Parts: sequence; structure tokens; C-alpha cells
Amino acid sequence: MLRAFLLRRALLGLLVLWLVTLGTFLLFFVAPGDPARTLAGRQATPEQVELVRHNLGLDRPVLLQYVDFLGRLVRGDLGKSYFSGESVGKLLAQDFPPTFSLVLGGAVLWLALGIGSGVLSATRARSLLDRALTVFALAGVSMPTFVVGLLLLYFLFFQLSMAGAPILPPDSYVPFSQSPGEWARHLVLPWITLAFVQAASYTRLTRGSLLDILGEDYIRTARAKGVPERRVIYRHGLRAALTPVVTQLGVDVGTLIGGVVVTESVFGLGGVGQAVVQAFVSGDLPVIMGVVILATTAVVVANLLVDIAYGLLDPRIRLA
Repeated sequence: MLRAFLLRRALLGLLVLWLVTLGTFLLFFVAPGDPARTLAGRQATPEQVELVRHNLGLDRPVLLQYVDFLGRLVRGDLGKSYFSGESVGKLLAQDFPPTFSLVLGGAVLWLALGIGSGVLSATRARSLLDRALTVFALAGVSMPTFVVGLLLLYFLFFQLSMAGAPILPPDSYVPFSQSPGEWARHLVLPWITLAFVQAASYTRLTRGSLLDILGEDYIRTARAKGVPERRVIYRHGLRAALTPVVTQLGVDVGTLIGGVVVTESVFGLGGVGQAVVQAFVSGDLPVIMGVVILATTAVVVANLLVDIAYGLLDPRIRLA
């Protein structure tokens, strides 16, 4: 049964991937801008621009270009950047580690913060702590990411450096394989930035879901039987309450893998987000398509894992 489910979801994922690539490809040709003109330069003659367009293959029918793209994609070839001439696969391999590291560490932090504060808020509803955590959640939801990042840079880098304790570096990315300690030290501020913004939603989601679950009949039955309150909350209540949290996590992680543009830019990490912004500005279609495929695949895989997690969290849910 599980194998059939995974096969159906994989086929559905391929359909989604095809539709997204088709839409992106068509959008590129109706959007304003001419990469051949950009690449040839302002002083280029129409003949030179046309020659560049011919070399890039942009003078062929759109349908033929798309069929060629799909043929290369099946063979695992994402093409070459119009501007750098480098393989798109190689470019993504360079940009993916910073983004993945940022999202992975950020997700661990925002889950710990969001679920922890959500449980505290739900189990102490209408208390002073509940109201304080609600203010924290509203601040996180309302505050732009770049403001959080700049505040952290000011207090945890600039002020500490002025005090002679430059503990946390402000920018750049160190590969994990080079130095795990430096990798983590350079990502602490970006992780906190991402987690602060994301954790707010998880706090509200966990609080609302857990309050609903704690009002269910089986929770009252467990309490009437004398089951310890801690076990009622964490084993019977929180487990079921995490279903919407896992759903949101799948969407967020899948989406952020496609680029955490603001956080990457504030801390100068490089990454997929900055690469795709540059590609959109210059009209570098192969890079755009590569990032779209990466992001769509991440969303599809994340949602597949979410579906599997449903069955683990709630025994009433069966994969079929």
C-alpha cells in the first residue's frame, strides 16, 4: 500500500514539475527584456545582437526550444548559463549548500521556539505568559526579515566587536566540510533571523491546534482515568496537534529551499536566492529554470514527507 502511495505521489510530483517548468518557460518569452541585447552590450549593432540570439538558440520557435530543454532535462543536463557559460548544475551545486544549511538550521530553531512557546501558551491560556508569547508571535509576524537581521548585526556583531568580543561574524559562508565549528558560527545570526520570523507562525499554529485537541473527549477521558497531566499533554495532545504544524513545515521548507533571498542578502551568504534574483534581472533562462526545478522538487519531496509523517503522528490516518 505504501509503495503504491509513493508511486502515485511521485507521478503527481512529475506532473507538477512539468506544469511549473512549462509555465516558467512561457513566462520568460512573454516578459519584457532581451538577454541577447543584454549580453551583446549597449553599443552592439542589430546584426551582432541577432548573432548572439542565434548562438543562444533564441531565434528558434519556442516550442522547439522547450522540447530541447525537456530532452536535456531527462538526461540530467540543465544547460549552461547564457552569461557565464558555466553549467547550471555546477552553479546550483555551488549555491545550494549555503541555502540548505540556512534552512536546515533555521528550521530546527524555529520548530523548537515555535512548538515550545505554543505549548506553554496553550497550557497556560489567558495567563500573563500566554499574552507575552502572543506579543512575541505578533512581533515576529509583523517585523520584516531584513529589520531583524540588521538589528542582530548591530547588537550581536557591531556592539560586541566594539566591546572587544567579536564572537559572531557578520557575513560569508564557510563550508561544513572545511570547518564544522566555523560553519555553525557563521550561520548563528542568519539562523536566529530566520527562526524569529518563522517561529511566530508556529507558535500561533501550535497554540490553536493544541487548545482544540485538549478539548476533545478522549483527552477528558484520559484525565478522568488519572493519567498524569504531562503525559496527557505531550503524548496524547501534542502528538495530534502537530499535524497542521508538520503541514506548514513542509510548505515552508520546500519554499525556502528555492531561496531565502532577504536573509542571504543581509548576511552575504550567497545561495540560491541571490542567484535567482541575478538570473531574473539579466534574463538568464537556464539558471532560472534550474532554480525553478530545484524549488519545485523540494516542495514535492517535502510534501511527500509530510504525508508520511501524518501516519506516524495520527494512527487514524492511513496512507492509501
